[in-house]
Formats: sequence, C-alpha cells, structure tokens
Amino acid sequence: MVVENGAWRRHFSHWAANRVVADLLPGPAAATRCFRANREIDEWLDDVWCEGAALVDHDRRVLRWFAFADSWADHVAARAVLARTWPGWDVRFAHDGMGDLTHHLGLGRDLTRAPGWFETFEPFWSPDAEETEPWSVVSLRLPGGAVRAWGSGLETVEQVAAGPRLIDLLAGSPATPPPADMPYGGVHFDPRARTVSMWAVQTVAGVHDWPLPGWERWSLDFRGDDHTHQAALLPADFPFPRPPLAPALRELAGHAGTPPPDAGAVLGRAAAAAGLQGTAAVVNPSALVPHETGDPTPAELAELRAVLDELVAAAEDAEGARPDA
Repeated sequence: MVVENGAWRRHFSHWAANRVVADLLPGPAAATRCFRANREIDEWLDDVWCEGAALVDHDRRVLRWFAFADSWADHVAARAVLARTWPGWDVRFAHDGMGDLTHHLGLGRDLTRAPGWFETFEPFWSPDAEETEPWSVVSLRLPGGAVRAWGSGLETVEQVAAGPRLIDLLAGSPATPPPADMPYGGVHFDPRARTVSMWAVQTVAGVHDWPLPGWERWSLDFRGDDHTHQAALLPADFPFPRPPLAPALRELAGHAGTPPPDAGAVLGRAAAAAGLQGTAAVVNPSALVPHETGDPTPAELAELRAVLDELVAAAEDAEGARPDA
C-alpha cells in the first residue's frame, strides 16, 4: 500500500507475503516502485488471507509492515537493516496486522474484521517436557514473589485467549527445559499487580483491543518486539539464549537483489498436465502471475550491501566479545 499526496492505493501480489522484507530493504524509492509494479486492487484482505503487507506513507514518512520471520534473529536483522535504509522514516512492525495499516489510514482497526473475530477457547496447558524450541515462553509471578517459566507451543496471543483461568493451570504445571533458541514471543503474568506483559516478533492481532475477553480488570504492558523486560524476570536456570545475528544478516545479504523464482510458471505446467484418473488441477489465477520486484537500481543495491556489510562486521565484533562466544 502506497500513500502519496493525500491518496492511497492498494497493490497485490500472490507471492509477496514471503518477499515483504526483501522488497523493503533497498529503501523507500525501491519499495514504492516494487508495489506499483504489481496489480492494483480495490478489495481488502483480512488477517487470514493477508500473510504479509506493508504501508509506505510518503506524506508522513511512515512505514508499517508485517511478515512472518523464520526466527527471532531474522526479525531483528531485518529491523536493523530497515533502520539504516529508511533514514528519517518512522519504521515499525505492524503487530496488529491489517489493523495497524487500516488504523494508520484513519479507517479503524476492524475494517477487515467481522464482529466477534477474536477467538477465545477453554484454558488448557500441556507443556512438552522434552521441547527445547518453544513457540513462546510463559512466565508467572507466584504469590511468594518467585517467578516460574515454561516453554509453550502456543503463539503469543493464544496465551491470553483463554483468559486468566490459564494461570491456575500454570501454577501446578511441571517444569519444561529452557529454550535452546529464541522463541517468537513471550507473556508474563503478575496476578498481584493484575498485569499481563507481552512481546512478540510476530503479529499479535487484537493486542490493541485490550482488554480482551476475561481480562477486564487487568492492564496490558505491551513491549512490541522487546524481550528484555521478560528476560530480566526469568529464573536464573531458565534464561533466554543469545543467538548470533551475523548469520541472519549474511543471509539477507545473499538475497539482496536476487529476483524471486517464477512459481507461477511451475504451477502453470503442473495444471496443464493430465491428472490421475481423469482429474484436473485447478490453480488460483493470481498464483500464475509472478511477483514484480521493481528492480532496485545499482546504486540502491550498493547502498544496501554497504549497510549489510557494516552490520555484519558490527555483529561479529559484538559476538566475538561476548563471554559465552
């Protein structure tokens, strides 16, 4: 989505969700060319069908974006590069997904959401005592003041969808091992202060609709993608790991300027082939249209590579100086 001279336009690419970060990295001009090179649309996609998006507001110099990152380090690496290649812009991850984009346009957060869209469910808790790569980390301050923590296979926002009754299940739950890799987010419950603290490197749609069902007398301390508050609360035997950023930055450098594969061509050939027992494949027509990158200029790519080289060098220096390196 591009905003310029008071007007905004929506553009769509079937294959863009996993390309959002790559298309944004070369800076505002390249990203705008990329979006405009793809099909303009009139309809809105909701949080289910829109798996990645960006809003580039040239009038207010604001960038809002969301896309799934393969890891915590991938998200942090992308944020570090965007902070350098979008100088003077207010660059933020859209934690509320489409809600953040429509809110920025003055259209509210519920434009693409049907009434009652936020799904709640009965509380349950079944941690895997062998799982060392949890999706999120949940911590709880006990009545005596101590803090316990568990790894969880639920997404961050799912930890609050069951309401405060989850806390009673947590208190009697067996221990889980500390995470071997950084999770995608975390939630900390403090019953005495009646506070829920939350962070995530993924979308947590509905976070700005607090109080969510069941939490009417609780306050929310939303930390964006900053995990350090929860890290300071975790028990000494349950620390967050410290994954290196240099590999994630080098991976971004390896993809800089690389065009996406033409998946549409592959699907087209597959759809044309004879199916089993007379069946025929049906392909979404949008999937046959390749994603247009807008072709970053040599100067834009050179600047991006210089930024990546500097960030990789700084990350390697910092990681080499760490006591646990």
